[in-house]
Amino acid sequence: MQAELITQGTKIQELLGLKQPAVAIAFRDTAPADIPRVTAQAPAGCGYWKLAAEGQTFYTEASDHYTCPVGAHTHGVELPPQVATELNGLVQTMVGMQYLTMADIPMIPRRQGAFRVALYAPVTKATFAPDLVLIRGTVRQLMLLAEAAQSAGIAGGNATMGRPTCAVIPETLQSGQTASSFGCIGNRVYTGLGDDEGYYTIPGAKLADVVDKLSIIAEANRQLEAFHRSRAGTATPIAG
Repeated sequence: MQAELITQGTKIQELLGLKQPAVAIAFRDTAPADIPRVTAQAPAGCGYWKLAAEGQTFYTEASDHYTCPVGAHTHGVELPPQVATELNGLVQTMVGMQYLTMADIPMIPRRQGAFRVALYAPVTKATFAPDLVLIRGTVRQLMLLAEAAQSAGIAGGNATMGRPTCAVIPETLQSGQTASSFGCIGNRVYTGLGDDEGYYTIPGAKLADVVDKLSIIAEANRQLEAFHRSRAGTATPIAG
């Protein structure tokens, strides 16, 4: 399994030219003995994505997600009363800003099942089978992933998601299909997501299928780009 993940993670990074490696995420009842617990709580759950993309392998427990009530909600973390009160207050603030409406809340995807531990690692270093793989990239890179997922027959049918960014995790887990997100302002602050970047999630069990199609799609796009550039350069200007 690990050799396959190394190959798949390497191919994704090379084919897309990613600045950061794809991240493997899994939810388990207990953490493997060879994986340490995260050394410090991140201010938001998406901060753990950043740590994994920087090369760290670790796991988190429910309490490691209390610092981000919204992220804890999307991950299916049961909140203690104090954190639940904080979440409610944050939601009320967002509603007061007209950033959200109360009708939006039940529509936010939430991971099903009890939260025990979450495992994180770069795909190329993962010693566990990922439930999903998260990729951070530019619009062009995500375009290629979307085309590969469509060719593999697992492209999600929903629109690209926005707030909260972490909702892509339960969306992919529940649908068994890919999901994409433009990100949200909190994620951009905590992860340094660029103005031209977003996220794409792939079911772990389908990663190999997407990578196989990505090789074909990337080469096809290379050839088509040359064709279109040549055509654009020789096209007869439209009279105006």
